Parts: sequence; C-alpha cells; structure tokens
Amino acid sequence: MTFLLVVLGIIALLIFVIIGIYNRLVALRQTCNQAWSDIEVQLKQRQDLVPQLVNTVKGYAKHEKETLNEVIQARQAAVSAGSPNTQAVAEGMLSQALGKLFALAEAYPDLKANENFLQLQDQLADVENKIAAARRFYNNAVQEYNTGREQFPANLIAGPFNFDPREFFESIEGREALESPVEVDFS
Repeated sequence: MTFLLVVLGIIALLIFVIIGIYNRLVALRQTCNQAWSDIEVQLKQRQDLVPQLVNTVKGYAKHEKETLNEVIQARQAAVSAGSPNTQAVAEGMLSQALGKLFALAEAYPDLKANENFLQLQDQLADVENKIAAARRFYNNAVQEYNTGREQFPANLIAGPFNFDPREFFESIEGREALESPVEVDFS
C-alpha cells in the first residue's frame, strides 16, 4: 500500500511538472505573439505615413516619378509581407526607398521648409524609434521562447505539442543597421 502511494505521488508530481512546463511554453509563445503584434502596429503606422510623404513630395518634385514609384512599391511589399523574415526584407527595402526620398528632398529647398513635410519627418522618426524598441522586445521574447523550448526537460514537451521555434526580426542589412533609426534630419 505504501509503495502504491509513493508511485501515485511520483506520477502526480510528474504530471504537475509537465503541466508547469507546458504552461510556461504557452506563456512564452503568447509573449512572442504579443510582441509581434506590437511590431505590426508600429509598421502599419510607418506604412500609413508613406503615402502622405509621397503626396507631399509629389507636389514639389513632379518629375521624380521613379523615386516616388519605388517608395510606393516598397510600401506595398511591406504591407503584404507575412513572416518576420519577409517583413524584415520588405521593411529594409522601404527604409532604403525612404532614404532616397529624403535625399531627393535635399534638392528642393521649398519642400525642406514645408511644415507638413517637416511634421511627417518628425512622425516618421518617432515611429522608427518605436519600431526599434518593439523589435528589441520581440527579439528578446523570441530568444526566451526558443531557449525555453530547447532546455531539458521542456524540449521533450515542445516537439509533441508543436512549440515550433520562432524567427528573429532582422533586416537584410543585419542587426546593427536595425539598432539605429533612419536619419531624417536635414538641418
């Protein structure tokens, strides 16, 4: 009878340990989901600023259609991207296109002095800072999740319960390039 109680106690303990590990993995996965949602919100704000910037520049630089079209196409690619890797590549292309757009603005002093353009630049700089912060939070959550799912004994539970590894959000330029926001100051 005592032996049976000890065995039942061990089995109950194992069940509680497995439930605890499973719940920890669920919590880590949800943190990753929430962090990715935060990134998506910031990227959406950035993408919403692009048409306003293009329209503002269009009024001053009518013959610069190639640059404006490149920005519009990069924005469309960013809007339709799905996974963190494809999103990172698309956002990198959008950053490059926006860089060309701001470089183009250098040739138009009236545009550089336009209050709407300056306000949009400030908003974009603010959003870029928020994206960088959200990206750091997401990458940290992914690191904790991936580490948690690979540690013993969680790795025995992660596979059968479909706790798949997550991708980091990195751009085509690499992690160092993402740590600093796009420079939009023309002073």
